Amino acid sequence: METTLIILKPDAVQRGLIGRIIARFEDKGLQIVGARLMRISPELAAQHYRDHLGKAFYEGLVRFMTSSPVLVLAVRGVGAIAISRKLMGATFGSKAEPGTIRGDFGVSNSFNLIHGSDSPESAERELALFFGSGEVLEWKRSHEGWVYDLSGGKPE
Repeated sequence: METTLIILKPDAVQRGLIGRIIARFEDKGLQIVGARLMRISPELAAQHYRDHLGKAFYEGLVRFMTSSPVLVLAVRGVGAIAISRKLMGATFGSKAEPGTIRGDFGVSNSFNLIHGSDSPESAERELALFFGSGEVLEWKRSHEGWVYDLSGGKPE
């Protein structure tokens, strides 16, 4: 099982898309194991987006991410990172395919609704930034055997 960080950005929160976006992850079979509605501080945004420091869009990105509340999620499942990124769609809403979160809800090349970790290493680092010890939960879903084929002893 893999756990990834998902952030519903200020535009998703302000537009009232939280429930519709979370439903997409749950409908796919992924498990929400942590959730936090918060305002990101400039310091936390700087840590989170440190790889973009010095790029032309960096200051605007930090300003945007600190402008309004966000919903931060820990999402778990087999292949959760790749599956989440497919659900999200291409970075820019204007280029994202219909059926994806950005393709269905976004048109802007600046406001793109959602962030998802791009690798297991990023997920580990990002989850530690937004969740403290014990805030990402381990729990069994009663329908797990209907999400994954468990006949071989491990989820497939």
